[in-house]
Amino acid sequence: MNPPTDHPAIPPRKVGVLLINLGTPDSPEAPAVRRYLAEFLSDRRVIEIPPIAWKPILHGIILRTRPAKSAHAYQQVWTEEGSPLAAITARQAAALQGAWGDGVVVDWAMRYGNPGIRPAIDKLVAAGVERLLVAPLYPQYCAATTATANDTVFGLLSEMRWQPALRTLPPYHDHPSYIGALQADLEAQLAKLDFTPDRLLLSFHGMPERTLHKGDPYHCHCRKTARLLAERMAIPIDTAFQSRFGRAKWLEPSTEDVLAAYPAQGVKKLAIAAPGFSADCIETIEELGIRGRETFEVAGGTHFARLDCLNDREAGITMLKAIVSRELAGWAEPA
Repeated sequence: MNPPTDHPAIPPRKVGVLLINLGTPDSPEAPAVRRYLAEFLSDRRVIEIPPIAWKPILHGIILRTRPAKSAHAYQQVWTEEGSPLAAITARQAAALQGAWGDGVVVDWAMRYGNPGIRPAIDKLVAAGVERLLVAPLYPQYCAATTATANDTVFGLLSEMRWQPALRTLPPYHDHPSYIGALQADLEAQLAKLDFTPDRLLLSFHGMPERTLHKGDPYHCHCRKTARLLAERMAIPIDTAFQSRFGRAKWLEPSTEDVLAAYPAQGVKKLAIAAPGFSADCIETIEELGIRGRETFEVAGGTHFARLDCLNDREAGITMLKAIVSRELAGWAEPA
């Protein structure tokens, strides 16, 4: 049945896939970093300290001192495309566009900073999306990453009169496609090195230890990813957790401590990778690749290689197609 001649234009019904990553400042300058940190560190999923105690610390100390230091770190990784995290996530979305035909629209957004989740959802709905798969790109589930991305989407949909049907991407820390992609990609990078590492260190983003006791499965997911990968690879593998912040006890062992202790243990040739990150960012390029190298070499290490995340290389995109296709079952099929 044709609509009346005066009926508003109706876009074709489509399925949407929204890739979500953590976030980035708009520029590597202190004011932009301050805005980003203010949003990020005000999230109750990230900082679980009561606001009455946390806000004076955040606004009285952290946002006065940390932006300049963080801006310096961002300046060391910034590219002609801007933030590596944003640029790579955009390329991942572009690589997936068309994988399920013209009826599926793929876009991307950042939980903090730009482009935000709200304008991304508005754009998808305007394009005719009536079924939406929200895909936080965190292999290991964490309330401070996966949950807060989903929270934001749920909150935005609660304001909409006409909501799209919704699905969310579950954690994929042990998905065969993810483990297989990591193995293939890491082995390919190791084969290109001009030295043979004594060890491969897998560095995951740290979390306060209390999150484990509160029921967050993140620590278990990281350990399982590392175990499954170690079962497939010939090189000895260790696991550590980076990016400690504040005085609380964090998941251990600390990446920094492991790097400092390795040379005395006879591990002087090292490769390090960060499989919990779907795209390279300040935590992988600067924290591991620059400061991590310095810590290792000062302690007596002789050879150091930071391996890239899966990013938008073939293994990573093939993996993303596989896990997204599983969640689109009944909505869309691969083209």
